[in-house]
Amino acid sequence: MRIRDLLLALLTVAIWGSNFVVMKLGLRGLPPLLFCAMRFGFAAFPVVLLVRHPKLPWQRVAAWGLAQFAVQFGFLLTGLKLGMAAGLSSIVMQLQAFFTIGLAWAVLREKARPVQLLGAAVALAGMGVVALNLQQRTTLIGLLLLIAGAVSWAVANVLARRIGPVNAVALASWASLYACVPLLLLSLVFEGAGTDLQALRAMDADSWLVVAFQAYPATLFGFGVWSVLMRRYPAAQIAPFTLLVPISGMICATLVLHEPLQDWKLLAGAMVVSGLALNQIPALHHRLLARRA
Repeated sequence: MRIRDLLLALLTVAIWGSNFVVMKLGLRGLPPLLFCAMRFGFAAFPVVLLVRHPKLPWQRVAAWGLAQFAVQFGFLLTGLKLGMAAGLSSIVMQLQAFFTIGLAWAVLREKARPVQLLGAAVALAGMGVVALNLQQRTTLIGLLLLIAGAVSWAVANVLARRIGPVNAVALASWASLYACVPLLLLSLVFEGAGTDLQALRAMDADSWLVVAFQAYPATLFGFGVWSVLMRRYPAAQIAPFTLLVPISGMICATLVLHEPLQDWKLLAGAMVVSGLALNQIPALHHRLLARRA
């Protein structure tokens, strides 16, 4: 894996980890589906007026946008609203890495190497350490919604592998447009126009900044980079990078929310990083052989 791509992947997961704290803050004043619709509405406009639609069938871009944005984040934000803690949510969502490896094997016939499976197991054990030590109460419905969101993310990863070369910003912005419309309609149906209007009128500067962070660094940059990496490298190599998201989330929570960084969090972080390192061994070995050749 190229050093530049490695750094982009690490920056992306750092943004996504901090985003769980940002989402929790945003849900204090916004209904989840409206919040989600606003995020992708901002990500779509005015960018879609400045960049052409990707040279792909609109159905393919819409399918990726619905899986990556509308379904995943609709479930995630609703689960957070129902009581799931931000830290635990960042862990549950990383199940997508394992769902992605399974779907890539079933659909794309991409085989994960034994050392990559070992790395995934070590990282999963690290997330288990986190889950065992978190004390927040969660709801069963919220947990199931987050697992469904993780499955949707995995589906989007597999769809991204079939998209082919395309402008990353154009893909993310137009996919956001396709995601925004159904989310807004669902918000009007399930959350109600009155609730939505009241929430919009009560928004302050901090609320608008939260939506902007969601739209631009987390969506246009993050998912634009992610879609490029998913097309450039095997899914089993890229998907496990998101196992670093809980580490980024815990660090952000410590810095912003002043949550303590206990020993068990450091242990879990070391296990996740070790799992990621194991996952990268086949790619590093391949590069060394290529250089020698």
